[in-house]
Amino acid sequence: MSDKDHEALHATEDEEARRKKRRKWTIGITAFLIFQVVQALFFVLVIMKFRSPKFRVTPPTMIQSLTVGTPASPSFDMSFIAPIQIKNTNWGPFKYDATAVYFTWQGIPVGQAYIPKNKANFKSTKKIDVGVNLKLDSANLPSNPNLATDLSSGIITLSSRGELNGKVTVMFMFKKKKTSVMDCSMMILVSTRQILAWGCE
Repeated sequence: MSDKDHEALHATEDEEARRKKRRKWTIGITAFLIFQVVQALFFVLVIMKFRSPKFRVTPPTMIQSLTVGTPASPSFDMSFIAPIQIKNTNWGPFKYDATAVYFTWQGIPVGQAYIPKNKANFKSTKKIDVGVNLKLDSANLPSNPNLATDLSSGIITLSSRGELNGKVTVMFMFKKKKTSVMDCSMMILVSTRQILAWGCE
């Protein structure tokens, strides 16, 4: 093989090596860009997606006290510890303002519980035990006979509603206002002070 043939062969090999090197660089850069795009999509769709925390009253373990009136003068007076949960599924803390949970019987206010200002950490559930005293007297319901009917059935149905306002902070700098609304109900068996049913919307 002549010198010219050797030079041509080396030139071909060098060119092939350069092509392989360029191909590797191209593949590496493409893979890096794809990784960056996937990271950006994950950040935008998962981490930066602000969700409203769930605000709930869970069933009390027991009704501490419960007294009811007579059929002629129906009333009820009860107290219990209401376990309240604030479930924050965001990738950042949820700082919320003080608020109140209002308890009603057939839309009539019977009591409330206060929730102090605090925060629920990221991906966690804040649990708060709040003392509740509920009272309804037939003297305040001259035109409503349903209270006597409910008490004679041995079941009291209560509703609880509340609104929790606060801010979710992600990556220590991105903030967004969020509101969580509670709308729950429970049925209480008077004779045993047991929670028969409970649910939230």
